[in-house]
Amino acid sequence: MPSSSAGRVSREKRGHIMLIGLDRPAKRNAFDFAMLEDLVLALGEYERDDNARCALVFAHGDHFTAGLDLASVGDTFKKGWKVPAGAMDPWGTFGGDRLTKPLIVAVRGYCYTIGIELMLAADINLCASNTRFAQMEVQRGIFPFGGATLRLHQVAGWGNAMRWLLTGDEFDAHEAYRLGLVQEVLAPEDLLPRAIWLAERVAAQAPLGVRATLASARQTLDEGEKAAAASLPGTAQRLLATEDAQEGLRAMLERREGHFKGK
Repeated sequence: MPSSSAGRVSREKRGHIMLIGLDRPAKRNAFDFAMLEDLVLALGEYERDDNARCALVFAHGDHFTAGLDLASVGDTFKKGWKVPAGAMDPWGTFGGDRLTKPLIVAVRGYCYTIGIELMLAADINLCASNTRFAQMEVQRGIFPFGGATLRLHQVAGWGNAMRWLLTGDEFDAHEAYRLGLVQEVLAPEDLLPRAIWLAERVAAQAPLGVRATLASARQTLDEGEKAAAASLPGTAQRLLATEDAQEGLRAMLERREGHFKGK
């Protein structure tokens, strides 16, 4: 059974995956300060757990999130919020460390503002066919400050991104798929089972190889292709010397799935 903390996020370990559930359904999972801090602390727990190889963020209730609860968090953000010690900053905009392990997000119902920005900072995203998206900050006198201005145009192209960022209009699951914001659109009842299956598929792979793949791809975004390319030979040599690489070779020769230990 999932465990709840003093905040508003549930945690559940299933084998090598960690399920992290937004748990404020009475408020459509709008992010108040308690839920915001509990989410980043849960991600910190995931990062430090060597047995956890993939995290899945989902929502309890009918909606992923109605966005920031500005009445609760507005004053905090005016002063400049920083993630607490021991937490991970999935958005990379609030002064904390970024995850080095995979993050999958599965959304349904409302997915507004900071929810979209969490997806943009994740590695794989799924949504239910009933999902409604909106990056509506410009309708509230502010602008997206959790990374949408950094990443949506990388994913969707400039014009597609500005169409939604500059109007705050709502769009549906099929448009999210066209934009590349989500990788799959599913019936609501199929969303969580499919997301768990995908998290387990990622977690079944060699964890050192998965982390190296993420690091290389992110280095390309942060430092450019030339810098990332220069890092490839050294990383490959390090991975080829691991126990997991030897297991991968044996599994290939024996025509079976690999059983990896992260060593």
